[in-house]
Amino acid sequence: MSIFDSINTSASALTVQRLRMDVVSSNIANAETTRATINENGEYEPYRRKMVVLESENNGFQRFLKQASGEDKSGSGVKASAIMEDDEPFKVVYNPNHPDSDENGYVQMPNVDPLQEMVDMMSSTRSYEANVTSLNASKSLLMKALEIGK
Repeated sequence: MSIFDSINTSASALTVQRLRMDVVSSNIANAETTRATINENGEYEPYRRKMVVLESENNGFQRFLKQASGEDKSGSGVKASAIMEDDEPFKVVYNPNHPDSDENGYVQMPNVDPLQEMVDMMSSTRSYEANVTSLNASKSLLMKALEIGK
């Protein structure tokens, strides 16, 4: 176990939380985009909400084996394993004047809920702040340990 494990863990969490904030920002920015991609039929599709999938770093077989044998007691960080699209159906809104409306006057809008995105943004921000606090505590601990050696 290294003295820098806690710093490395916090650093990986900071990176992931920043990515989550970027994805949420992208979702909010595209909440009204009706022509984001072209599907297999050659038609435009609205923007699909994106989500970050997180998983533990170093969760391979060797790590589990070391933990089971008691050799490895260190924690691991977190990483973003994928950015997935939400499969929820698009919202249908009646707006006959919209250029993307169908023959009945309905428009398919993105499946982005601004309220849910703001909750995700607040959660990510709070996690980021908690990891900054943890990083500062680890840094302070290491500085005190260096002072003991004087």
